[in-house]
Amino acid sequence: MAGTPQYIRNLNENLIMDALITQGTMSRADISRQTGLSKPTVSQAVEHLINRNLVREMGPADNAQGRKATLIRFNETAYYVCGIDIGATRIRIALSDLNGEIIAYRTHPMVVQEAHKRTDSTATMPELLRSHMNELLDENHLNWDQIQCIGFGIPGVVLPGSGRIHRIVDPLSGLEEAFSLESLSGAFPCEVILENDVNLAALGEYRSGAAAEYPLFVFFSIGTGTGAGIMVHGQLLRGLGGLTGEIAEMLVDDGRRLEEVLSADGLMQLAKDYQDQHDELLLEVADSGADDLHRHLTPEKLFEAARSGEVEALDILQQYSQKIASALRQISVVLAPDLIVLGGGIGGNGDVLLPLLRQIISEQFPVQPQLICSKLGEQAVVTGAVQVAIQQTMLNLQQEAMD
Repeated sequence: MAGTPQYIRNLNENLIMDALITQGTMSRADISRQTGLSKPTVSQAVEHLINRNLVREMGPADNAQGRKATLIRFNETAYYVCGIDIGATRIRIALSDLNGEIIAYRTHPMVVQEAHKRTDSTATMPELLRSHMNELLDENHLNWDQIQCIGFGIPGVVLPGSGRIHRIVDPLSGLEEAFSLESLSGAFPCEVILENDVNLAALGEYRSGAAAEYPLFVFFSIGTGTGAGIMVHGQLLRGLGGLTGEIAEMLVDDGRRLEEVLSADGLMQLAKDYQDQHDELLLEVADSGADDLHRHLTPEKLFEAARSGEVEALDILQQYSQKIASALRQISVVLAPDLIVLGGGIGGNGDVLLPLLRQIISEQFPVQPQLICSKLGEQAVVTGAVQVAIQQTMLNLQQEAMD
């Protein structure tokens, strides 16, 4: 097929599409100058792209004088994509156009307990996700024919090739098959991509967040689980079996896995140990009317107590920061990243953690990367999921033109 008129026409159309996506609204003459294609070739290709609904005419340019050229732009609403973040406690869904503009965002509770009560949980969970998607499409007056691809982020290792899940975060243990690529693909009438959630968060921060254009950076997620996404010149580093960034498996001095120490449960255990050692002091604090750190303690309450200036909470988080810093040091001396981005339910508390960690880095680290917090927050994973869905959609549209 190479060298045939149809093949050359398709290459020209893809070249024009790239120019419009990069430059925005352009006239046919602008496209000709930008791509080096002749004006007749551009006109013919543009007409074909209009027929495919991939570009559209926007009316005459605002010329100061002379004949006004008709402006052309990429039709970002020709199709849509979705990103879905399957979290341990929340499901986050983003609907996006082909420019990556998120036009709808919804969150739903993760009903893990109900799933485990059902013997058909493998079928139940994809059906639940499908029902959430149906509601979102109805709300936005869209149908499935307009959805090209869905990117899913999962808190576990996605095995290359098979799309099966390994080492999923504990609250979702037992649902590996339900969230496998095969299971999700069977539940949705469009293409499905499955990726590790922290990898997607790293991609999201690179494309439209805190790490834009950094050549080497690490997204360090701390929450229900712990993981890292590593990007080198805009590409995710995956490694053997997709295991790059599985820092949860690092061992600390006492032989425990890093995830046991840094996860939400690890932080709560640290707080409990602290309270056991300082019980009399904490009771005095409670009697004085301050927050009682003995009862119903959560990471959120602990951080709020620290923000209120409670000494005990600050002491606990100082100790916790030392443990985070120990992991960051190992990452820094191995990779020497330009930037480390903290994210996740715990890592996102940058107002409390960053001052503590930056001081440790400045005093103790032989390699001192910049340390900041996620710009995208809880939407980091769905933003990355949207990006991989758009990439795949554009590849498919190009391939359709070649077929």
